Amino acid sequence: MKRNVFSNETFAVIGNRNFRLFLSYRFFMTCATLMQSVIVGWQLYSLTKDVLLLGMIGLTEVIPQVSIALFAGHFVDIWDRKKIIFHTTFLSLLGSSVLLAYSIPSLEAYKIFGTIPIFITVFLVGLVRGILMPAHTALLGQLVPRGQLTSAATWGSTVWQVAAVTGPALGGLLYGFFGIVAAYSLVFIFFSVCTILLLFIKSPGKVAMSASNDEAGIFSRIGEGIRYVFRSPELLGAFTLDMFAVLFGGAVAMLPVFASDILKTGPEGLGILRACPALGAILMSVNLMFHPPVNRSGHLLLYSVFGFGLSMIVFALSKNFYLSAAALLLSGVFDNVSVVIRASILQLFTADEMKGRVAAVNSIFIGSSNELGAFESGVAARFMGLVPSVVFGGIMTILVVGAAAGLSPKLRKMSLRDS
Repeated sequence: MKRNVFSNETFAVIGNRNFRLFLSYRFFMTCATLMQSVIVGWQLYSLTKDVLLLGMIGLTEVIPQVSIALFAGHFVDIWDRKKIIFHTTFLSLLGSSVLLAYSIPSLEAYKIFGTIPIFITVFLVGLVRGILMPAHTALLGQLVPRGQLTSAATWGSTVWQVAAVTGPALGGLLYGFFGIVAAYSLVFIFFSVCTILLLFIKSPGKVAMSASNDEAGIFSRIGEGIRYVFRSPELLGAFTLDMFAVLFGGAVAMLPVFASDILKTGPEGLGILRACPALGAILMSVNLMFHPPVNRSGHLLLYSVFGFGLSMIVFALSKNFYLSAAALLLSGVFDNVSVVIRASILQLFTADEMKGRVAAVNSIFIGSSNELGAFESGVAARFMGLVPSVVFGGIMTILVVGAAAGLSPKLRKMSLRDS
């Protein structure tokens, strides 16, 4: 008898054709977006030599992302989610074509338009992210059976981490060896592949909702999504842990300073340090494929965020390059466990007709904490000193875990297998 390679619980979800296509789409989408981000930063600095403009890139992207997220969540819940993703992805394709045309030397676009096309495209990227984050989450809940959602979250995290390493590396290598036109051309090709893959995903259609819900106004429905999160201890606890862990626990923004002033290494060492969290996350993702975190999930979530905070403290106090790299690798290991559990909580504890709005609230938690976390790291390092600021962030992360464990017993006792 021929053995079914998809019979294992963890790998059963890969037997779902729509999920395989969606996973491939997410890989190319993540690669293209991060490639474009790296190329835009290098291009802008090479044109202007202005570090302030580099800082403005993040601000230009996060403002539209956060501003549109709640409205996007509303429409994700009442429209065909696949169509929303397709049209939004097509906007990314148009934006990449603008950057490609802008980079062709013979057109001399910089002399005519300055940096305006770059910032317009970055603003567009922010809008796209604000729409796609809730749309991706909501569509996944329709493509995958409930019993396979934790496995799907594990595969999704693995693919994202691989793309997060692959995308920037490809962008940097192409820019360095073949020039900016070749780099933007590959971004354009990847976005084109994304639109093609979406054409082959069978749309599950709109989500059915009650008549009273269907008649509610946009602001009423947005408010309902926010209240839904705050009424669910599991959702609110998971989102809050994520927000404060990123806000206080991250040291990525300070890595160049640690590499140069404390560990006394060059750009090669910095590159290794930047890759360590992603490597740890990939390794843990492989483990979670065979041992999904469905038992004592609440405890695992709290332990993983605690471990993340502790890893940051070790990294801050280390003066040895190898110990610092190991601490960052462990931070990626712990972070990936919490990422998979949080993604599973969102899917399992949210009704299908609410997933767009709830995912939109989550995207605001994530979007604001990433930007504010980099800001907090800089301010804390300025006033407290580099090492004390990261130690402080790690301690605050651990204290937040303690508060969450005490204030949310439902989160602490939660098990994904019973959900």
